[in-house]
Amino acid sequence: MATVYRTGSSRVLAASIGAIAGIGLIALAVDDGLGGLLRYGWWIGLAATLAWATFWNPRIEVDDSGVTLVNVFRTITLPWPSISDIDTKWALTLRTAYGSFGAWAAPAPGRHGTRDTTEQDVKHLPASTFGVGNSVRPGDSVNSPSGRAALAVRQRWEALREAGYLDNPRLEFDKPPVRWHVGLIALIVVMIALGIAGLVL
Repeated sequence: MATVYRTGSSRVLAASIGAIAGIGLIALAVDDGLGGLLRYGWWIGLAATLAWATFWNPRIEVDDSGVTLVNVFRTITLPWPSISDIDTKWALTLRTAYGSFGAWAAPAPGRHGTRDTTEQDVKHLPASTFGVGNSVRPGDSVNSPSGRAALAVRQRWEALREAGYLDNPRLEFDKPPVRWHVGLIALIVVMIALGIAGLVL
């Protein structure tokens, strides 16, 4: 069974933008009718679509086979044997035999984005969390999006290593499975084209 990680605040933001877009479309229809919707409604729809793609849909799925990063325009599946390190400098980033892949759903906090990490916060973190001198990055704090996601990934990854499942890693694929969000990309392109056409015609 997969553990799914999403950032709650990002979903609230996406829902808020969607609600504003809905109100905007209704107001446009009331004030300008169908003509106004055909001219300007595409841009409002585009804003709602981008909010969904950027803030609502991204997530991290952790299961027995590996980690799946659902980002804005593509989904990347990284099997456990390919993962060599887990970093949180800028966002949750998995270093693998295929290269490094960041998770849009788990950004690291800014300098003041999380409160000071206390001893209690790091007491039960996985061993691979700690750096030189037993240090912990701000992005590894369980109070940050990247830290909470990294904790879920590290716990499963370390358990598999300790059980010996990753002692002789063999990769099934030459490249990680990647699925581009073709429907979303096509929708964005179409909405932009229709929006430009509405303004020009």
